[in-house]
Amino acid sequence: MSVEGDRLSVRAKYTLLAAITVALLALTVAAAEIAIRVRQTLKYGSHARVEEYYTHDEKSGLRVPIAGLKLGKIEVNSLGFRGPEIKTPKPDGTVRIAFLGASTTWCAEVSSNSKVWAHLVTEGLQQANPAVRLDYVNGGVSGFGVDASLRNLQHRVAPLQPDIVVIYHATNDMSSELRAVAAARGVAASASVRSESWLARQSLLWNLAEKNWRIWQAQRDADSNVGRLEVDAETLGEPFRKDLTELVLAAKRAAKVVALATFSTQLRIEQSAEDKRRASASAMYYMPFMHPDGLIASYRRYNQVIREVAAATGAVLIDGEDTIPGDSRHFTDTVHFTDAGSERMAVRVRDALSGNEAVRSVLRSVVAKNAAPR
Repeated sequence: MSVEGDRLSVRAKYTLLAAITVALLALTVAAAEIAIRVRQTLKYGSHARVEEYYTHDEKSGLRVPIAGLKLGKIEVNSLGFRGPEIKTPKPDGTVRIAFLGASTTWCAEVSSNSKVWAHLVTEGLQQANPAVRLDYVNGGVSGFGVDASLRNLQHRVAPLQPDIVVIYHATNDMSSELRAVAAARGVAASASVRSESWLARQSLLWNLAEKNWRIWQAQRDADSNVGRLEVDAETLGEPFRKDLTELVLAAKRAAKVVALATFSTQLRIEQSAEDKRRASASAMYYMPFMHPDGLIASYRRYNQVIREVAAATGAVLIDGEDTIPGDSRHFTDTVHFTDAGSERMAVRVRDALSGNEAVRSVLRSVVAKNAAPR
């Protein structure tokens, strides 16, 4: 064989080797992508992205759940709320509970509709009050702040005639306020959450890698105190107070009883530095300029505002946010519940409602109405 032929042969071998290497890498990436999708499907019943559960509602201008959707372990009724079907108009002799909140009320992380804390609260109250028919509306929608819940109440929930409204909000409003403060002080480039890359929107593998990278960067900077937002937590929460007060007053016009629940997180002041680092991971994705101790102080401040709004408006206060243990058995991340966490949340809400005289009065009046001759 000629020298030129030998060179072509060597070049062909290297080309083949490169092609095989690229093919193996592609297969490895594809296998990893499939594995992540299978794992997510096994864990949540679907590998769908969050936006696949929602559509735009022209009347309210909100992003709302797709009516009648059944995707994995999540089922949405024909009215566009996660949970079982309810009758409209509300039947006589029925006590209807509406729950307003965000992703921590929607509860995508729990194993089924029957493990959502709104469902468990209603189920528990029904068992304790067999003479009354109870149903519920889960008005929680991922990403909602208090202002969106107000529109949700006005356009979608109030027409369903709730007797009791339970409100569970804090983290999205807090995150929005802190990002605005960080942007105003030049600590963050903007008040918006940094958008995902195009590749992250196409690939679950890349999405997970990108999120973990951003969290790692935020935690690294927090450890070195680089680019941290230093804020007095006592100065926070005034926009939240205003919006929450407006929501409570609107809910009181729509229902007989309104209850406000303080907000539970996995983060606790008594945790070790490593436990705080782990528990704050998802919050750091949205607020990469924060330190875990700053997050703890900010959540504490928002809970203080919730208590003050409840006192000022006469709403029922559902306290005891720390009765849900701050660990990975009860939380999937900083704020979202596992099945066990959802069950503990349901207990604190159910017990607070059961022990409230205004709630008992609503139940008694319906029992009396049901017992009256027709």
